[in-house]
Amino acid sequence: MHNLLKGKRGIITGALDQNSIAWKVAEKAHEQGATFVLTNAPIAMRMGEIKVLAEKTGSEIIPADATNVEELTNLYTQAQEILGGKIDFILHSIGMSVNIRKNIPYTESNYDYFMKGIDVSALSLHKMLSVAKKMDALNEGGSVVALTYMAAQRTYPFYTDMADIKAMLESIARSFGYHYGVEKKVRINTVSQSPTKTTAGTGIKGFGDFYDFADSIAPLGNADAESCADYCITLFSDLTRMVTMQNLFHDGGYSSTGVSTEVMERLSQQ
Repeated sequence: MHNLLKGKRGIITGALDQNSIAWKVAEKAHEQGATFVLTNAPIAMRMGEIKVLAEKTGSEIIPADATNVEELTNLYTQAQEILGGKIDFILHSIGMSVNIRKNIPYTESNYDYFMKGIDVSALSLHKMLSVAKKMDALNEGGSVVALTYMAAQRTYPFYTDMADIKAMLESIARSFGYHYGVEKKVRINTVSQSPTKTTAGTGIKGFGDFYDFADSIAPLGNADAESCADYCITLFSDLTRMVTMQNLFHDGGYSSTGVSTEVMERLSQQ
């Protein structure tokens, strides 16, 4: 199908480089006829290649710290001016754990780092939604998608404090989804993606081994960034206008599989 997002205006956060899911979402949204602005924190923009993506998709970049209400207000104001109207879709692709970066064990978490992770990775969604609602910046029937991971439901020791943070992110999507749904029919969902070889993902200790493990469990194998982007596009489109407050697994069936024949055979050979 083509032009699923024709005429729709959006905001895409978190595009860092060609490996990031947000980057793929921007490319797919452009292919499907959407216009949008790109945004990221100024420090992330200096590290990434977002200008290349902006040129490729004909988009403008608005720097914004998603933890700062004033900067988010400016983001929505400028986005509507640039795009010529209210916003139809938002991708929240923002995540950061200082504890993980510094290899601090979960049981010894630095709480200042923990709170920073909560603010950046979870409360930023609440702030983005709250500012949008107050400004009436989203069109009726708009769609917001936030990226998450199954560690919010099950324990993955290497994911440390980010597991708790993602659980909060998913809860915010459900709670805000009710209020925004009642008032403006705005949909808010989270997509729980497979382990993905992004810049952020590969920075987690033991990621490579776990990627291979998940790939051997999932009947369809791990979902890559491009297929995740395809899924996000469907959630931005009118085809899913009655889907909201859901945590949607996009993981090749991993989340529903207890054990695979491949893993059993591998263990029996040891």
